[in-house]
Amino acid sequence: MRAARLIKMVLLLQSRPSMTGAELARELEVSERTVTRDALALSEAGVPVYADRGRAGGYRLVGGYRTGLTGLGRSEAEALFLSGLPGALREMGLADAASAARLKVSAALLPSLSDASRSAAQRFHLDAPGWYQEPKTPPLLPTVAEAVWDDRPVAVVYRNRKGVEVRRELEPYGLVLKAGVWYLCARVAGSFRVYRIDRFESVDEPPDSGVFVRDEAFDLPEFWAERATQFARSILRTEIVVRLTEQGVHRLPYVTDRAAAREALAVSAPADREGWTTVRLPVESPDVAYAQLFALGPDMEVLEPVELRERFATAARRTADLYDRS
Repeated sequence: MRAARLIKMVLLLQSRPSMTGAELARELEVSERTVTRDALALSEAGVPVYADRGRAGGYRLVGGYRTGLTGLGRSEAEALFLSGLPGALREMGLADAASAARLKVSAALLPSLSDASRSAAQRFHLDAPGWYQEPKTPPLLPTVAEAVWDDRPVAVVYRNRKGVEVRRELEPYGLVLKAGVWYLCARVAGSFRVYRIDRFESVDEPPDSGVFVRDEAFDLPEFWAERATQFARSILRTEIVVRLTEQGVHRLPYVTDRAAAREALAVSAPADREGWTTVRLPVESPDVAYAQLFALGPDMEVLEPVELRERFATAARRTADLYDRS
């Protein structure tokens, strides 16, 4: 424990010109007296820690005691500090490891690049979860993440879409965070599949499992992009026909599946004399279409199916009656 603290103290001093005893104590989560003892221990071990006395004093390294990452430019250093997701790392149980890694990189950077982490953090922040939802961290996520890192098979109890519990032995290849939801891309019975981690009831290591041999041809970003496209296509099982004003055409991709809307608009006939465009649109279901397209109001008219058209007509009459009474 003390050895790790001494190393962290050296890295902190390498990353800054000097630090007061109070600053070091806060970073190391120890007392200032412990900082004094640690600085003395480092000095006795040959690390050139120098203590400046007085109110404005502190600790610093002398004699050019640092390692440099040669060839690393400012833009490269700033991009390096943008590569992590603090929230996601914390949820996977990797926050401490990431913090230590950033500290080591900061300590090894040349003095002219020492502000790269602060410079990047002040300019860019990634907030992965979508709006209007409270993201929940799956309790088994750290266990799954550890198995992913170690290439260890896992035996899981998984609750499928119908709520039925199934048991699977998986080879966990990679994790994906999509709109605040964590997914596991895993190989099972020779094929790759995707599982929502918040549906895992249990995750265990099979007896005598060892490690699995990864398929080096597997590309996680490419696999996810392909599966995400397939999923989006697969849920659009119904087709409806609507008429849209110019404003409706503009807003359609923002209220329903964006790719499906744009493809449907691309193959639709030109607007008629009154400025209305007729579109044959793939949707998940009439219920989903009703919920999504209602936002277009008078800029959209349903033509088919008749049942959905009548539903919109009823809603329009009820809305008009409500405002007439007011």
